[in-house]
Amino acid sequence: MSDPRILILGAGPAGLGTALQLHRRGRGHATVIEQHAIPGGNASSFPFGGQRLDYGSHRLHPSSDPDILADIKGLLGDDLLDRPRHGRIRLRGKWIHFPLKPADLLLRLDKGFAISSSVDMARKALGLTGTPDDNFAGVLWNSLGPTICRDFYFPYARKIWGLEPEKLSAVQARKRVKASSFGGLMKKVFGALPGLKKPGTGRFFYPRQGFGQICDAYAAAAQQQGASILYSHRVEQVIPPSTDRAPWTVLARGEHGTEQLQGDYLWSTIPITAVASAYQGEIPASVPAAAAAIRYRAMILVYVQLDVEQFTEYDAHYLPEAGVKITRLSEPKNYRDAVPPTGKTVLCAELPCEVDDEVWRLDDAALGRLVAADLQTVGLPLARPPIAVFTRRLKQAYPIYLTGYQEHFDALDRWADSLPRFLTYGRQGLFAHDNTHHALRMAYAAVECMGAAGFDEGRWREYRRDFETHVVED
Repeated sequence: MSDPRILILGAGPAGLGTALQLHRRGRGHATVIEQHAIPGGNASSFPFGGQRLDYGSHRLHPSSDPDILADIKGLLGDDLLDRPRHGRIRLRGKWIHFPLKPADLLLRLDKGFAISSSVDMARKALGLTGTPDDNFAGVLWNSLGPTICRDFYFPYARKIWGLEPEKLSAVQARKRVKASSFGGLMKKVFGALPGLKKPGTGRFFYPRQGFGQICDAYAAAAQQQGASILYSHRVEQVIPPSTDRAPWTVLARGEHGTEQLQGDYLWSTIPITAVASAYQGEIPASVPAAAAAIRYRAMILVYVQLDVEQFTEYDAHYLPEAGVKITRLSEPKNYRDAVPPTGKTVLCAELPCEVDDEVWRLDDAALGRLVAADLQTVGLPLARPPIAVFTRRLKQAYPIYLTGYQEHFDALDRWADSLPRFLTYGRQGLFAHDNTHHALRMAYAAVECMGAAGFDEGRWREYRRDFETHVVED
């Protein structure tokens, strides 16, 4: 195929990155199908009260691949700000700077925590640890020690994923915790010292108009290059090719009815479970069962507008302790240079839950009271009642890697791999804990595999092995 037609499901970072690269490289014509009215998915932004807000706390990390970072800088220009990280973690009732700083740890770290952690490190050096590491709890207990696990990672895990650490897969620990040993943690801490810093340490990139400006820019550039993007179109049916040369067909419902779209390739960045549900061909009995076993953690984002210029100087507060329900509090104004509106700011509190549980069913006013109570508990009381409280609800915020989840995902992945000229990738497509730069890396890799002779499956398998090494940047 000299100019293959490629249908792309989803206009998040992976889908948009693919569309732009396909046209830049002359590898095909992209038609992107997106259920929402704007690009970006959970990586988009929206206006409120004179400023742009994100769906939670998002950053572009300096560890992004150089070619991806160069593209984003080229698309955003001076609107891509280089910012210092300035957050805090609450640990044993005390605030510690995040990213961790040696001087701050010496001055502020709870002395009992420091002593216990040192004992853990000594015991590990003597080979005195030995918990089975076939789950999240075992991996972190053996690598970081009991103290850090009990006071930080385990309570945080219970809040984020809603399960005991022993019920989570070991993969969850390896994907979600970058410092996989006490030595690695110390290396990160002392890597913040002058003279030892790597480029980008303690910094992040952030767009002037909110994190969604990245996807907005990719979408605009892709369309300028000739890509088509259909917004407000929900995929209803996915019909496989009837012959080796027949096209894929997607039925997508928009505001003017159902449209039939055809392409030589179908590349999906939406949840693989959604593709399985919409698929109209023969499907092994194991696939629906596997899809039903895949679990996601939901999240409510509670936005609280205050009539103050700034709530705190910090961009984000991390709250692992069990006594409060929210896991992170961010103040969008602090992610960029001084921005309007003056005299007002908005806080975003992240509240993991399950769809339709007692927390999910709370109305906005009740959720505002919950956040206010949590902030009071951690010593950050609201001086006055909020001007406004509103929410955004994410049904698929985080993948949950239950012990044994891999068997179910592998069944879906094998089925997807058996489909002709089909690809599933991106954060949702691969059920992955990934950052935006990881999703873009997958997009660029997919386009690299597309050549004059078609799609290079062998090369893609090599990239897939590389994707498995991705670890989330906090």
